[in-house]
Amino acid sequence: MWEWTQTCEGLPGGRWLRWGFTDATGGVSSLPYRSLNLGDHVGDDPVSVAANRAALAIDLGLEPDRLYFMEQVHGAQVAVVEGTSGLTPVADAMVTHSTGVALAVLVADCVPVLLADRTIGVIGVAHAGRLGLVAGVVPQTVRTMRGLGARRIEAVVGPSVCGRCYEVPAAMQAAVAAVSPVSATVSWAGSPAVDIAAGVVEQLNSLGVDVSWRPGCTRESTNLYSYRRDAVTGRFAGVIVQGGE
Repeated sequence: MWEWTQTCEGLPGGRWLRWGFTDATGGVSSLPYRSLNLGDHVGDDPVSVAANRAALAIDLGLEPDRLYFMEQVHGAQVAVVEGTSGLTPVADAMVTHSTGVALAVLVADCVPVLLADRTIGVIGVAHAGRLGLVAGVVPQTVRTMRGLGARRIEAVVGPSVCGRCYEVPAAMQAAVAAVSPVSATVSWAGSPAVDIAAGVVEQLNSLGVDVSWRPGCTRESTNLYSYRRDAVTGRFAGVIVQGGE
């Protein structure tokens, strides 16, 4: 179920924090979604997706309605989640200061970002693809968290398609590089490519965020979903939740 997960206990106010990235194993979806697909927009059986999401919620110690997903649109909209509204926000990032609410970002090559101020108790997730990087979804997420009182923000950047595997037309590379020069790279074949994760890390560093970057390329890892590799496939998630008081 987990590519990586970490629990941080003993936080101010008796809180705890858990964050991590799921993988493609431990679910009930059939091929080509094998097996822990969490995306409900990719053609998988809705019953299987619901079962997979429920299994994730149980692993987090939550009821399924406490696990929030977004309708992701490759933009920079940030939703502030308060309690359990039952709504699915149209956004590419979510933040909350609530406890017992898990935020999830779905990916299959794009960059999943988890953010937290452990002291203040503000957490967030962001979905940063090529368009999201250019639109500034990550800086907007940080600004929104700071608007809720966050000061010392940490981020974990999860697995995504690597720069060597993300081949793009030269004009597309130039458009990304105009916003994030560090993202411009070359593919294994020597053609123009972009490294979105490198751009995300640079944006976070420039905002004074303490960043950890999980290794791994989704296109090269059979335990992770990759749209560029398989086209019809599932989605894994970056997830964060805080509990306690």
